[in-house]
Amino acid sequence: MRKRDNMPFIQQIIKSAVARFVLYAVIALTVVLVAKHYVKKITSSPAALTIEQNDSIDITPMQIRSIENIGEWEFLTINDEELVDTVRKGFFGDDELVRIYYGTLRLGINMKEAHEGWIVMDGDTVKATLPPVRLLDQSFIDETRTRSFIESGKWSHKDREQMYRRADAMMRRRCLTPANIRNAQQNAKEQFRSMLQSMGYENVKVEIAN
Repeated sequence: MRKRDNMPFIQQIIKSAVARFVLYAVIALTVVLVAKHYVKKITSSPAALTIEQNDSIDITPMQIRSIENIGEWEFLTINDEELVDTVRKGFFGDDELVRIYYGTLRLGINMKEAHEGWIVMDGDTVKATLPPVRLLDQSFIDETRTRSFIESGKWSHKDREQMYRRADAMMRRRCLTPANIRNAQQNAKEQFRSMLQSMGYENVKVEIAN
């Protein structure tokens, strides 16, 4: 009789265990189905995650300003001397004045004249367009070195000023030649390219504005 009375209790335990097993199985199945759904959604997504490394170095506004603040940059220096003479006819004889003038003509650029956007990054290349090469100093004759080689008679300040202007024109014709300007342009490109490469920019392209 005691053994038969324990049967309902054992059956209850078995039923409870079966119920818990079924519940755990349902939960596990649900988790598996949900996981499969999200895995399928992620793998079938057309957007793929990619990582790209950008090794380019952008030139900064501060660097641009520091270059512009260089101002005048000389690339070719030409020393010249010219002999200028003038003769004044007179009744009792001629007066003559012969003077030697020395000048130093400096060809280069003025970075203050660079136009907006003169230097830009194009991919991994720095592209710079420099101002035109020109004569940096218009008063290039050193008057302290001017000497009178021959001087007879009296000559006014106006006479000497005219000779100075002739010497100025002669030096410009002799020194401001296309060949010298090309040399200055080539020097400008090489020195500017070297400066930018020393700043860490490997690929540099330099042009001179017309």
